[in-house]
Amino acid sequence: MKNQMQQTGSTSNLQSGFSRGLTGSIAAMLATVVSTTAALAQTTTDAAAPAAEAAAPIMDKGDTAWMMVSTILVLFMILPGLALFYGGLVRTKNMLSVLMQCTMITAVVIVIWVLYGYSFAFGGGTSPYWGGLGKLFLAGVNMDSTAATFTDGVVIPEYVFICFQMTFAAITPALIVGAFAERIKFSAVIAFVVLWVTFVYFPIAHMVWDGAGLIFNMGALDFAGGTVVHINAGIAALVGSILIGKRAGLGRDIMAPHSMTLTMVGASMLWVGWFGFNAGSNLESNGGATLAMINTFTATAGAIIAWALIEAVSRGKASMLGAASGLVAGLVAVTPAAGSVGPVGAIALGAIASLVCYFFVAVVKAKAGYDDSLDVFGIHGIGGIVGAVGTGIFTSPLLGGTGAEDFSIAAQTWIQIQAVAITIVWCGVISFILYKIVDMIFGLRVSAEDEATGLDLTSHGEAAYHS
Repeated sequence: MKNQMQQTGSTSNLQSGFSRGLTGSIAAMLATVVSTTAALAQTTTDAAAPAAEAAAPIMDKGDTAWMMVSTILVLFMILPGLALFYGGLVRTKNMLSVLMQCTMITAVVIVIWVLYGYSFAFGGGTSPYWGGLGKLFLAGVNMDSTAATFTDGVVIPEYVFICFQMTFAAITPALIVGAFAERIKFSAVIAFVVLWVTFVYFPIAHMVWDGAGLIFNMGALDFAGGTVVHINAGIAALVGSILIGKRAGLGRDIMAPHSMTLTMVGASMLWVGWFGFNAGSNLESNGGATLAMINTFTATAGAIIAWALIEAVSRGKASMLGAASGLVAGLVAVTPAAGSVGPVGAIALGAIASLVCYFFVAVVKAKAGYDDSLDVFGIHGIGGIVGAVGTGIFTSPLLGGTGAEDFSIAAQTWIQIQAVAITIVWCGVISFILYKIVDMIFGLRVSAEDEATGLDLTSHGEAAYHS
């Protein structure tokens, strides 16, 4: 009985041990399963995190820094670059008037751009002609809002994009004043600029550069503003010079530039600032920006050499004024093409533009009889047209451009011509109307007495130089 009890107890102990062992094993297995599941879940989470991070927009500090520098370089083009370039080309008695016009235009357009210009150009609307009212007074813009670049998933702060485009909006109407320098009322200049940027510049900027824009969706190529800036300014300049009339004494009095030294300084500043204009339009600090950079070197060099050569052949001497004019012509021509043509193609484009611009400045202007004082139409308008059309040619990979293998020179050039035509018609018609409106309200031209005395004293009560 005892042995039986001992055996029974032993069996019970074995069963109890077996149960404990089985329970422990199951628990261990469950723990292992739970641990493995948790590990797998963590692995999945860890794997998903980079994917989610990659999908989120990335704000690159290098791109942002480059765009800030580019924006400052474009401002440098206006003040003091363009102001000194134009100032040196006029007579001494009108030097300050040109400087003041450039300064005030810059300030006025900056304010307008913040109030409604940015919205009209890039407000997010779906119209092919303007951006809408969505960003009036920069509504919805803060330090965290972003603007897209040309690379998917890479963004820059919206504020820096706003500032960059703001400098483009400021320099374009400042270019126009060279056409009627020395004879226009200061009040008329400012009134015209306010109307012009509202009804001409902002819509064209939207049409060319906004994703909903008419010209953008035609497939036209305009990297940094051949149509938006230069053709726009050139056509408005031509219309203004004709409506305001010739300078008193043109062809009789000496109207040579009063300081080629200042003009050279200003032209050099334009070239330096233009790297922000062209390379900055890439919106990123990468290979695309470097292509625009080298093209800004090569096209300008080709244009300077071409202008000097044609002057040497036709006049017997190459002038500093000619070299400065060629410099600007080359910069203008490469502006729409800077991001899509090769460096050698850029040399050819700059040289071609220089030759065509020289013909308009030296021959066409005299025969047509209009007084484009500082050749805004002859250089910016014509250079912009040559550059815009030439972009359709030199973008071809057969000529060293970045176009696709199936790029069609004929098809793209036709699109470029249509874009140029739209810009000319829009700007020409509306500019004519705006000049007439300003003339009725303020009068465009100063009195004959004020023109003879000089605008520095009569418009601003000061003189650039004193004996």
